[in-house]
Amino acid sequence: GLGVGIPYGNADVIPYERRFYAGGANSVRGWSESTLGPGTYIRNPNVLSRDYNQVGDIKLDMNMEYRAKMFWLLEGALFMDAGNVWTIKDYSEQPGGQFKLDTFAEQIALAYGAGLRMDFSFFLLRFDAGIKLYDPSLSRTQRWRINTNWSEFKQDVAFHIAIGYPF
Repeated sequence: GLGVGIPYGNADVIPYERRFYAGGANSVRGWSESTLGPGTYIRNPNVLSRDYNQVGDIKLDMNMEYRAKMFWLLEGALFMDAGNVWTIKDYSEQPGGQFKLDTFAEQIALAYGAGLRMDFSFFLLRFDAGIKLYDPSLSRTQRWRINTNWSEFKQDVAFHIAIGYPF
């Protein structure tokens, strides 16, 4: 998925409800909803609820999923997700969020995981566990998230419950 929103008329910014977010059950599943990006933006650790600066004007989402029927209504899935959001302008409240052609590739977050699906034929109930593999908001030496320490590893896992397939 690719999306671009450009403010027009007398607007300097796209309204919040029309901006893109990354992370969550239908995006890069290693992150909770709206906790990834924009770009290399670092989330304020003191904000326990939604950080309203984690939205952008450009979104890139790539998902790959292998599904296998297990038994009865149950299906298993292995997945790999990639993506992020960026801003068109350089907003002071979103440092590192602006899209730049020469750096955007290294700002694409990666996640992998596994899930269970219960296919009731008229709707599908989905349980996913996504794990961060590459976090562009961290320093260059910490971006690849291959942890053997349990306390660090559990910070890189996100659980999702959703209805329907992710894409």
